[in-house]
Amino acid sequence: MAKFKFPTTSGPPDLSTMATYLTSGAVRNVVVMVGAGISTAAGIPDFRSPKTGLYHNLSRLNLPYAEAVFDIDYFRKRPEAFYTLAHELYPGKFRPTMFHSFVKLLEERGVLRRVYTQNIDTLERIAGVSDDKIVEAHGSFAENHCIDCGKDMNKEDLQVRMKKNEIPTCKSCGGLVKPDIVFFGEALPARFFKLTTSDLQAADLIIVAGTSLQVHPFASLPSQVSCPRILFNLESVGDFGRRKTDVVVLGACDEGARELAEKCGWGKQLDGLWRKTAIVKSIEEEEVEGAKTQKEVLDSINRAAEKDAKSADEKEEVTSEDADADNAADETFVTATEGVEVEEITVAIEELEITAEKEEAQGRL
Repeated sequence: MAKFKFPTTSGPPDLSTMATYLTSGAVRNVVVMVGAGISTAAGIPDFRSPKTGLYHNLSRLNLPYAEAVFDIDYFRKRPEAFYTLAHELYPGKFRPTMFHSFVKLLEERGVLRRVYTQNIDTLERIAGVSDDKIVEAHGSFAENHCIDCGKDMNKEDLQVRMKKNEIPTCKSCGGLVKPDIVFFGEALPARFFKLTTSDLQAADLIIVAGTSLQVHPFASLPSQVSCPRILFNLESVGDFGRRKTDVVVLGACDEGARELAEKCGWGKQLDGLWRKTAIVKSIEEEEVEGAKTQKEVLDSINRAAEKDAKSADEKEEVTSEDADADNAADETFVTATEGVEVEEITVAIEELEITAEKEEAQGRL
């Protein structure tokens, strides 16, 4: 393998330096680590951005706290909250971004060792990245299982239930079924722990993009390597910028990835890979579905959340009204029977039963 020495006299490295390094023959094991920021250009909101983030816009679901939508205990009590969100984020509605195609480009150039993604949207798969190159650290919509007995449910069955606005349940035990997304209170996939040590030891370049690096253990991964690192992000995160072989590129992830590809001489190949990800639909499908912007996704989530909250409120009101009616009936009965002898109470009860039977019969008519 060719050796590469970073220049020490011309200032800190930049993307041009990294492009020279990437194409020098010294790089064979690029490890990419990504978060929600690489998917926002596809129209999928990230989680923590003020006003536009998913957590901010889930407030209308009447959650005890925003993250409850991904809490396994809360899911057992109220699964409709998660499925309200899942309707809008389910794969098939979104096209991979330029950055997803850049990851595929690294694979085609023979330098991608692994991509670790916190995202559940499966856009790495849709962009064509091989399954064995992907570690979905927080799970994804790719598979579904019963949370009680563990039996799987295929995607087609789950989608049919979701389209009918039904909560998917297990055919074997009746338990709740959910996609294999890692909820708070659940362990990360075994694949994550199986591969991280060897991947980080072998890495000769780390590329981190679109993440706040706030969720552990994923957040700690970039600091565990000694090789050169690139950060594509809207803001600096973690300990990036503190090492002599760090390059921090602030801005849109797609723009940073494209610039690096151009400097490597791979621009046309990147464009070709991204063109392949175009969602081909009939004219009828386009008219019905259309291409959703991020704002449209959020608006749709908010409408569904309002509908869900209204339904929950109506249930509470009905329950409250039923309780009030029962109390009123009890009070009326007590008032009507005060001072009445035992025989008169018996007669009163019989009359009430007859009246109830008549009302029930009229109701059936």
